[in-house]
Amino acid sequence: MALQIIKTLDSRHEFEARIKEGTFLVVDDYDTLRKVTVNQLRQLGAGRIVEAVNGIEALKALARQPFTLILSDWNMPVMNGLDLLLSVRSNPVLFRLPFVMVTADAERHRVTQAIQVGVSELLVKPYTSVRLAERLEHALKWVPRHNEPIDPVAVSQALGITLQTAGAAHAAKSAYKVDLLNLSAMTAPAADMPPTAVAPAKPAVAPAAVVAPTVAASSRPSTQDKLTILVVDDTPDNLQLLSHLFKEEYRVRIAHNGAKALSICQSDTPPDLILLDIMMPDMDGFEVAKRLREHPSSECIPIIFVTAMTDEAARLKGMELGAVDFVTKPIDPDALRVRVKNFMRYVDLHRQLQADYDGMMEAARLKEDVEHITRHDMKGPLAGVIGLVQSLADDAKLDSNQVKQLRMVEEAALQVLNMVNLSTELFKIETGRFKLDPQPVNILEILGRIVDMSRATYADKHFNIFVDSDVPEGQEKPLVLGDAMFCYSLFQNLIKNACEAAPEKSRILVRLQDQAPLRILIQNQGAVPASIRKRFFDKFVTEGKQDGTGLGTYSAKLLTEAQGGRIELAVSDEANTTSITVSLPRAGAA
Repeated sequence: MALQIIKTLDSRHEFEARIKEGTFLVVDDYDTLRKVTVNQLRQLGAGRIVEAVNGIEALKALARQPFTLILSDWNMPVMNGLDLLLSVRSNPVLFRLPFVMVTADAERHRVTQAIQVGVSELLVKPYTSVRLAERLEHALKWVPRHNEPIDPVAVSQALGITLQTAGAAHAAKSAYKVDLLNLSAMTAPAADMPPTAVAPAKPAVAPAAVVAPTVAASSRPSTQDKLTILVVDDTPDNLQLLSHLFKEEYRVRIAHNGAKALSICQSDTPPDLILLDIMMPDMDGFEVAKRLREHPSSECIPIIFVTAMTDEAARLKGMELGAVDFVTKPIDPDALRVRVKNFMRYVDLHRQLQADYDGMMEAARLKEDVEHITRHDMKGPLAGVIGLVQSLADDAKLDSNQVKQLRMVEEAALQVLNMVNLSTELFKIETGRFKLDPQPVNILEILGRIVDMSRATYADKHFNIFVDSDVPEGQEKPLVLGDAMFCYSLFQNLIKNACEAAPEKSRILVRLQDQAPLRILIQNQGAVPASIRKRFFDKFVTEGKQDGTGLGTYSAKLLTEAQGGRIELAVSDEANTTSITVSLPRAGAA
């Protein structure tokens, strides 16, 4: 226990030091909320803060100096937060920069986009200083999962991200290429830079008191936590009646005037719902509602007016000020309890958004961890197993039955390798994160082994399947310049598709054409249906296969193009044949 306390204190001291030494970029088009965020950062100890009103202005600030962290709103004019994130993650200098995205209620698919682009943390509005501190502490510990910037074009296409405006698209494109913004000279960490000349402006809105941050394991509220209702009324009897009515199910706070209500609502522990009287001295309920809506910490708190006023004009004015309901006195306790309970369901759902987004972030991190383990801890040993089995199978001392069994082991290993490639590499290719390390590959040997295995696997169909080449006997066999494992997966998929589509006792040809680039033809009887020919290499396109996933030809296309090659489909209805030609770079070609 003592060791855990020490570690917690060390972590807090480290966080406070990074806040004090760091330089922070706050991006938000809403001036009041931006000022409040700046004030909250200052109270946490931050001394160097730069403000920007949209993504374009943020990029300009990033060009002028380095930063420790970006805190950006999502929905902004000119360039929104997601476009800014894409710009940062695609820049060779900035891609490691922690980025906290602030959102009120984004759709799940948009949150997924932000996570896949590489957001460090998500912060749901409205937020308190404590939750801001939690997100900042998490973000400052964030480590990028990739050692290089993303390809913005590939990522935006893969995730369906459309830049906000043509102007933003042009600016972002320039930022990607480091043409618009001279970011390449920025290499020093923010902590090493002299203090930025940012005026310590007085708060536009009085900041809430900041509690020293302690990061919990999860921001999701405990099941024992109760939602909070604030009852505002100048009559003690009414305060007692309403507080008694809800105290069993909710945490109830009371305020006997408007000033006290504003103080509670704009504190670090605002209520979830306000029951607000209208007729009060000094500051009536309408004025309280107006001021609540002008402050970013309280603008989203739902209000139910509870008043003796019954005229329609008062009701309309209350609704115009953002009230969700209007209840007249004397109240019906049962009806009011039901109204509050129904609305609190919505409040509770919104309250869980932060926990839901945190769960999505954690799931994405876990997925990347699993993929990393699969890629590095499984793929290498698996390739070693395949090489060992191939060496054993080539031993002349083995009889035909032993060789056959080894080939079966090889086939099983290749199938697992294919699944590894599909599960880990395709996403990297789709999002522009794959980098090819081309090596000479004996493509004829790979084709021969796949054909031998396919002949055994589909023995009951009695295929005439063979590998042919126009390379003269005695001449050195040409090599592909690419990735051997990609070639295995690529041609295993294509030859498997040909075997599944071809009728029994038919001929399947695999031919290597000695050209530059090298061309590999795979031809089988059975024409691809006309309905899917134009979409043959698209994702999830399949027809006539009960267990087909539609990923075989799609992955073949990606694996081909990742090696700098090209893949083409040709169908002859007259001859009833399907031909796929794969062109790959030739090793040693000038």
